[in-house]
Parts: sequence; C-alpha cells; structure tokens
Amino acid sequence: MNQISKRAKWLSTGAALLITLCHVVPYYILITTSLKRAGDFSSKWLLPDYFSLENFTLAWEEANLSTAFMNTFIITIAAAAMLIIFGSLAAYALARRQTKLNKYIYMLFVAVMVIPPLTALVPLYQLVVDAGLMNTRLVAILNNVAAFLPLTIFLYAGFIRSTIPKELEEAARMDGASTIGVFFRVVFPLLKPITATVLILSCVYIWNDYQFAIFFLQDSDMHTLTVALSSFFGQNTSQLGLVGAAALIASLPMVILFLLLQRFFIEGLAAGSVKG
Repeated sequence: MNQISKRAKWLSTGAALLITLCHVVPYYILITTSLKRAGDFSSKWLLPDYFSLENFTLAWEEANLSTAFMNTFIITIAAAAMLIIFGSLAAYALARRQTKLNKYIYMLFVAVMVIPPLTALVPLYQLVVDAGLMNTRLVAILNNVAAFLPLTIFLYAGFIRSTIPKELEEAARMDGASTIGVFFRVVFPLLKPITATVLILSCVYIWNDYQFAIFFLQDSDMHTLTVALSSFFGQNTSQLGLVGAAALIASLPMVILFLLLQRFFIEGLAAGSVKG
C-alpha cells in the first residue's frame, strides 16, 4: 500500500508540474518576444541580453490602449459590482426562502447557464438599437451582467446553504435586525471566499469579452481591449514584439487580480458549487 501511495503521489506531482508548464511556457515566450527590439530574430526561448521597453511604449500609443484600457476597466468594475450586489441578494433570498416559486426560479437560473449567450444576439441587437444604447458603456455593462448573473447566483446560493449557519441570522433577528440588516451585517461579511471567486471569474470573463463588444461597441472611442488588440494584431502580424507587448499589457491586470485573491478562489469555488 505504501508503494502504491508513493507512486500515486509521484504521478499526481508530475501531472501538476506538466499542467503548470503548459500554462507558464506560453507566458514565458510572450515575455521574451515582447522584450526584443525590431530586427532581433534570436531564439524565442532566450531572454535578450539587453533591457528594452520600446515595444510596450509603441504598443500603448499605436494601439490606442489608453482609451481601450479605460473603457474595459470601467465596464469590468461596474459589471462586477452589480453582479456581486444583485447576485448575492438574489441568492440569499433563494437559499433561505425555500418556497415552490423560489425553487422554480432557482432552477430557471441554473437552466439558463447552459444556453450560449450568442443565441440571443439577433433580438438583443435589435433591442439595443431601438433603445439607442449602441456604442455606450452601459450596454456592455448590462450585457455582461445578464450573461454572468445565473452563475453568480448559483455560486452564492450554494455557498450560503452549505457554509453559513442559520443560527447566526436568527441571533441577529432576535437583536432587532431587519432582513436587509442581517444580510449586510452578518451574512455578506462571511461571503468573502465566494465573493473573491465571483470577482475573479466575472472580471476575467468581462475583461476578455469580445463577442458582445465587437457588435455593440463599434465606435473606436468605445473599443475595449479585446477589440483594440484584434485590430492591432491584424495591422502588425509581422511585428511580433509589438503584438506580444500589447497582449502582455492587456493580460497583466487579471493576472495581478488572481494573485491577490487566489487564496480565496478554490475555497469559494468548492463551497459555492455544492448543490443545495
């Protein structure tokens, strides 16, 4: 049994290392490529023997990343805040009030998760045009909230059912707290792990959104990073250093966010996925 457990441990460790390499190697190549000046055709596996940020400066200016970065940042922050507030409130009601109507509503949210958002593109496009919301940040915010809200409610509801004891809420009500007071003073502070999970998943999804942005944000002043990068890549396919620098700039905020919240991510995801 000891030999079998040791072999299993070695196999799992080897598999983990292999998976890690599959994720780290492309990022390493992206870094080495973006640090090389134009005309440097040395191996992509080797870091240059000089330090140059020329590609990053040129990419930032030529791809108009400042405007795209600001648009993406505003859309991501606003949509994530709405998801956390509305998703947690809806999930709390669905998790704690086990009525037939609430069960059907919860099942409806879960069912919507399997429907690809692009299936609603044609009627959604017509609705956006009729409402006069084309080329506005608001339409991007609302689209992303609607697309990610079912999963947010699913995660929050599972976490509340499996992790937060009802006795805490009952004690707060005995002290005279209202339902809203119980939620914001007792329940919401305990939702930190699943909130971090929702924040990471939603921000990555919204930050990298291309399918909606390309249709609803056609004005160059409203372009998000994905749309701006797509156009920039098409114009600079032969300049891999510029392309790599632009891609690295666009990916850094989400990498930093994950590193800051990673200790809550697995805990919240595991607990929030429990079926209630």
